[in-house]
Amino acid sequence: MMLSKLLQGSRIRLVALTPDDPPTIARWYEDAEFMRLYDARPAAPKSEAELARWLEEVQKAKNIFAFAIRPIDSDGLIGTLELDDVLWSHGVCGVGIAIGDRANWSQGYGYEAMQLALAFAFDELNLHRVQATVFGYNDRSIALFEKLGFQREGVYREFLQRDGKRYDMMLYGLLDREWRALRK
Repeated sequence: MMLSKLLQGSRIRLVALTPDDPPTIARWYEDAEFMRLYDARPAAPKSEAELARWLEEVQKAKNIFAFAIRPIDSDGLIGTLELDDVLWSHGVCGVGIAIGDRANWSQGYGYEAMQLALAFAFDELNLHRVQATVFGYNDRSIALFEKLGFQREGVYREFLQRDGKRYDMMLYGLLDREWRALRK
């Protein structure tokens, strides 16, 4: 039997984050739009030291799988992807993805990385469900999750306040059987 390359696609690969990555991620956190697309917390820069501590905590956790998204042909950092809050007894986890530099936005890297992550979640971790929350104003993420087959399951109404306006946060979910049906 020939096994596929588990975490490698045609243009990108999912690999471990390294101690060299926090300076690059810290630069992403200087971009307010990036922060407001990725995190519900107030848009505030993060230091390299804060991100290094986060990386250490993630690497120790038993219910988080964090990946660097890198090009096939270099060690440059395109983004990060996490399968987090894994509830092993229920076969459920969350997923979050961030593409850092604006030059890499809308290039298909997120779609390819998510396809690899879903294959890992369903084939390697044997999970039943992957879920995500998406801010109502994040049109690219909404399109990404829907293209991947995620179903909009609910709405946290007026969850966020940004610039004096309230925004919903949507809950998306994808079941193992739905993912397998889409792959056929």
